[in-house]
Formats: sequence, C-alpha cells, structure tokens
Amino acid sequence: MRTIWEKAFVILDGTLLPIDRIAAYTPHYSGKHKRHGMNVQVLTDPVGRLLRASPALPGSTHDLTAARQHGIIEALTESGLKCWADKAYQGAGRRVRVPFRGRHLQRWERRHNSSHAKIRCLGEQAMATLKGWRLLRKLRCSTNRITDVVKAVLVLHHASA
Repeated sequence: MRTIWEKAFVILDGTLLPIDRIAAYTPHYSGKHKRHGMNVQVLTDPVGRLLRASPALPGSTHDLTAARQHGIIEALTESGLKCWADKAYQGAGRRVRVPFRGRHLQRWERRHNSSHAKIRCLGEQAMATLKGWRLLRKLRCSTNRITDVVKAVLVLHHASA
C-alpha cells in the first residue's frame, strides 16, 4: 500500500476468474456471469499499470463486499487517496468515486459519467492485460491455490514490463 499512497489516485475494479467446478460448489457460482469463478479485486495506477491484486474469494461475493473484506476501502479512507470505481462500489464511502445511477440523468450527470468512464477505462485495460495470461482464462487448480497463481502472474507481469 506504500507505493499506492504515492499516486494521485487509483482505479479499483473486480473481476471473475473462471474455474472448472461442478454444481456442488455453489459459493463459487456467480449469478451475474452464469459460471463458476473466483472474485479478485485489482488496483491500478492513473497510467493503467497493475499495482495490487487481492486474494481470491468465491465468485458469489459482491465486489464491494470483497473490497471491504480485504480492507481496501478502509485503507483508501485512511490514506485520503481518491479512487475511481464502477457502480458496483456504490456506498463505499467518500473516497471512492462512482458514476451516477439511473435512467433519467441530467446533462451534467451524463457528462460526469462520461468523464468517469474515460478515467476508469485505463483500469479496464489493465484488467484485460491480466486476463490476457492464458493461465487465468480457465483455472483448473484447487481454489486454495488461485490466490498464489494470481500473485505469481502479477509478479511475472511486472518483471516482463
């Protein structure tokens, strides 16, 4: 977190890494994605470089719950660092900026959402580079090892850059 505090702001996003599990593993089933997986929270810097990946949680865990469980929201609040995130993090606190929700938004709210999306797209691109690793496209190992696999991929990504 020390290197993160030196940044102007960070981008927080969650992703589901698919796993090969049968129907008996209901906590790993994500209703949103209609598949089994593990939820990983990723922090990126303003340039779009991967900074940190959280330990993996079952796929049924909501992004905001996962961020709170790992202490990401609390650490951002304590540090005073601004964070841009998607609508899943609504209610995370003042330090986490989220777009406006609703169908009938005023013009200034739509402009805000547009500029918010332009900032967050760098985090989405970083997430795409993380998911570009063939190993993470469908994990076939024990769910207990997925956190170590994600950390190893993150270290290899930083070493190759």
